[in-house]
Parts: sequence; structure tokens; C-alpha cells
Amino acid sequence: MIYSQNLDKFYIGETTDVNHRIKLHNKHAFKNAYTKAADKWTLKLKFQCVNRENAIFLEKFIKRMKSRKFINKIIEQPEILHDVLNKK
Repeated sequence: MIYSQNLDKFYIGETTDVNHRIKLHNKHAFKNAYTKAADKWTLKLKFQCVNRENAIFLEKFIKRMKSRKFINKIIEQPEILHDVLNKK
């Protein structure tokens, strides 16, 4: 999960190389992407999954919540995501 201070927005995604992905977002490598609107994205949460299926499940789950309150809660308590996966 990355965050733009000037937009005050979060972006949730999955990748195998977080640092490389942030660099790409900050370089605006994704021309039609939501993230091109900001100049600087910073890492707020990195959560490692055992497989891509779980990573995509969590990404969709967080996006479906559409809640800044929930996002802030999982940043403070990432173990919540283990609970989400266990209930899957």
C-alpha cells in the first residue's frame, strides 16, 4: 500500500518487488494509471503473502471496503489481514 501526501490518497496493489514498483509509480511509468496524478508515493504497508492468489484476494478485499478508517486500522495492525485470509 502506497500513499501520496499531496493527494492525500492511498493506492493498493500487489507486486513481487515493492521498491521497483514504487519507483515505477514515481516515474509515472504507467501512463493511464491512477498514480500518475501524484509526484511522490511512499510505502505505508507491505504485507507478504504466501502466494499471488492471497495477495489478489487481499487487494480486492481492501478496495471493496472503500474505507480510509479501515486502511488506517490495517496500517496500525497489519495482523488483521491474517484474520481476513483465515476467514476466506
